Amino acid sequence: MDFLTDFTDLSGEFSVADIAISLTLSFVLSCVISLVYRRTHRNVSYSQSYVQTLIIMGMIIAMIMLIVGSNVARAFALVGALSIIRFRNALKETRDVGYIFLVMGVGMACGTRFYLLAIIATAVICLVLLIMSRFNWFAHSVQRQVVKVQVPAHEDLTGEVDDVLIRHTDEYEQVSIETIRGGALTEMTYTVKLKSGKKPSDLLDDLRDVTQGQQVTVLTGYDQTDL
Repeated sequence: MDFLTDFTDLSGEFSVADIAISLTLSFVLSCVISLVYRRTHRNVSYSQSYVQTLIIMGMIIAMIMLIVGSNVARAFALVGALSIIRFRNALKETRDVGYIFLVMGVGMACGTRFYLLAIIATAVICLVLLIMSRFNWFAHSVQRQVVKVQVPAHEDLTGEVDDVLIRHTDEYEQVSIETIRGGALTEMTYTVKLKSGKKPSDLLDDLRDVTQGQQVTVLTGYDQTDL
């Protein structure tokens, strides 16, 4: 009976309405952010579980902020408890980190009952994200390709390869050279900018003639995707 006497439910520090509004609003706003993420995502790494995690994270952060309230000791205790969590999944897109922070910020605003701030911030930031995606802000107009050329190690074909690259590109730069297949082949890697009207397939065919049938690879769009 002493246990029942000493038992105290601290939920009385905030009303049921506060809990309902905070969790519901954080859910709705997190869903809006997730829809914007799905709408603006362009690469191949789209993950349904990541989007669902955004929604869950927004609600959890709101709950944590309700728990913390204005109690500093409770805040430090939660920081210590959450510090043991380790996430080992690497995000392929740096933009995904921004969405995580956005959801966390919205969850904090809902949990601390800054409801209007949460709504306005979500609307404004999501609008900015949609505008940046729609008008492709800060896109680099110069598209480059990566060219990998394999040649027999005992023959120096660098000059012939350079001649082909000069004919097909406005500029090129060798970024690496290494031996493969136990030293039987040399692989040279270049970044190139194709001339206007030149096709990657034409460059591929001319390089294959020079390399005596060895493998030639032309990677296009490598800087727009996250493979």
